Amino acid sequence: MIPAKITPKHLKRSAYVYIRQSSLSQVHENLESKRRQYELADRARTLGWRRVEVVDEDLGRSGSGRVARPGFQRLVSAVCLEEVGAVFALEASRLARNNRDWHHLVDLCGLTSTLIIDAEGVYDPHHFNDRLLLGLKGTMSEWELGVMRQRSLVALREKAERGELHTMLPIGFLRTRGDRCEMDPDRRIRKSIGLVFEKFEELGSIRQVLLWFRQEGVELPSVEYGPFGRGVVWKLPVYGSLHKILTNPVYAGAYAYGRTRTETTIVDGQPRRRSGIQVPQDEWAVLIPEHHEGYIGWDRYQANQKRIAENVHMKGSMRRGAPRKGRSLLAGLLRCRRCGRRLHVTYSGTKGRVVRYGCRGAAINHGTGFCISFGGLAPDRAVEEAVLAVIQPGALEAAIRAAEHAMADRKRDREIVALKLEQARFEAERARRQYDAAEPENRLVASELERRWNRALEVVAEVEREWVAAEAGDRHKDERIDREALLQLAEDLPGVWHDPESDMRLKKRIVRTLIEEILVDVDEESARIQMVVRWAGGQHAQLSVRKRRKGQHRYTTDRKVVEIVRELAAMVPDGQIARILNRLGLKTGRNNSWTAARVTSLRNYNGIPVHDPATCLQEGLLTLQEAAASLDVSPPVVGRLLRRGILPGRQVVPYAPWTIRAADLQEPAVQEYIRRVHAGRNAPRTPDPEQLTIDPTST
Repeated sequence: MIPAKITPKHLKRSAYVYIRQSSLSQVHENLESKRRQYELADRARTLGWRRVEVVDEDLGRSGSGRVARPGFQRLVSAVCLEEVGAVFALEASRLARNNRDWHHLVDLCGLTSTLIIDAEGVYDPHHFNDRLLLGLKGTMSEWELGVMRQRSLVALREKAERGELHTMLPIGFLRTRGDRCEMDPDRRIRKSIGLVFEKFEELGSIRQVLLWFRQEGVELPSVEYGPFGRGVVWKLPVYGSLHKILTNPVYAGAYAYGRTRTETTIVDGQPRRRSGIQVPQDEWAVLIPEHHEGYIGWDRYQANQKRIAENVHMKGSMRRGAPRKGRSLLAGLLRCRRCGRRLHVTYSGTKGRVVRYGCRGAAINHGTGFCISFGGLAPDRAVEEAVLAVIQPGALEAAIRAAEHAMADRKRDREIVALKLEQARFEAERARRQYDAAEPENRLVASELERRWNRALEVVAEVEREWVAAEAGDRHKDERIDREALLQLAEDLPGVWHDPESDMRLKKRIVRTLIEEILVDVDEESARIQMVVRWAGGQHAQLSVRKRRKGQHRYTTDRKVVEIVRELAAMVPDGQIARILNRLGLKTGRNNSWTAARVTSLRNYNGIPVHDPATCLQEGLLTLQEAAASLDVSPPVVGRLLRRGILPGRQVVPYAPWTIRAADLQEPAVQEYIRRVHAGRNAPRTPDPEQLTIDPTST
């Protein structure tokens, strides 16, 4: 019997049967529900409809309104075009689980005289009572979904608080009876995972760990889900896999729940869900330290997270950044005392080795001027001296530990290769057993198994060559610790520190371990760089470093040498000036000896005129040789006159020529001395102040 609400007007249109199930698992498992929904097409034909349209595009899609439903949108469009006489659904929850979609459909059906038919009856949204009943059905459907979701979340939360909720365990762990989490019994997997944490402790950066693994060709395990369930594959790591291992608290023996959250936003008028948004650790829903055995301790995990956070560049002024190969020792540690921003580092010079620190944050963000700027050589050296003074007492112990650590690294590398070889041999043996178990007549299967066996044997041969190479390299290394050599190395710690081959990243890590940050300011009047060092232990120290003024640099020649050259250039040429400077032991700014070309370069840079003999003659200045020629005596005679003080003269520095004024040669004492020399008589002796005499008046 056809209900009275179904009229010929409705039967002239099409009947739309809407089919939906919330998830793919329901589609594959809840077959009875799917069968009942498809049977609604037969019911529509029984009620008199000849054209029946089945809408099943939304199988496996939720009706909560948080995901797009193309089938539902097609249904709504057909209702708007007045092509639908009735909408068939098993129940209201199939059409929508949210009031927005439900009431929108009911309103459109009321405007276009479209019926809504479910297993309970026929409803005309144009009638007030049916509309009220449909509204209650939609509200109850949404409420039912909310109740089910709330129950599920509470159950999950309670199970998580007991530490028993394990949705997906990372590589290196397995789920055992009683929902327990235990470390994988595979020794190779455990050794490889542990190596990740050891190399991060050594290198201090995820990227450096990645480069080391790929450079050494060390593979890491990863989980792979296939038709036979969870499997393990070995491959070279990528940055994401290392980051997941180092940031997952499961590896620290802790159970964590609620590390990520999901947010719903409106994009182009449609709801969009974003999942996997990281939540700060203090906002995690559940955190149970020491829940199970881990690869590292909880304290070490916390230290690793702090280091990873500090390694991030361009994520705020409080981040120090990861140590890099640059020659700036204090990069990431210097902070401006005027504005509080972290100082930027720039490099210049022909080889990009000249370091300069500057506070450019205000200029970049607000277009204002720079706060402070200064060269990095002097501050780096001052902090180096302070750090070396701190670590010098423990240098011997650190050297011994470093040697022991190197020995442990070699042993660990051999163990990793040995485990890799053991697994490769096991895979080859298993491939052999599979080949032997195959029937010889089944050539298709036997040929494939033979190919797998040959491939496994090739892998074994490759790993064996790797093992032989590792053993050959270790035989050339002495496993004993030479304490005498280490003692000599510890005593020469500054030499090791300043060695060009020393790793700059390691030196930066040492400095960052000892120093939290350095507040710095520049006193322009006194040309001093004032630094306040905040050590890791909470102590503070003040350092004051001279700031080079404009035009000065570390290779600038000493001003004393410049003044000497200025005075010598008035008397002698550049070649003779170079010889005088070398005899005095004076060096250039680059610690080189002097040549005529270098003296010329110094004169040109400082604006010193070249030596001109005509200028000396005009000023009446003579050298010792010229004075001797003027007096018609030998140079030693003039030398005696100078030593005895009879003839005034000036010598700028030792080994420099004497400067004598021509007018002083006409002094009576000088002329008397020269007359006696020309007469062939002894020159008058000057009294010796140290000669003892007998004074008759004293008796």
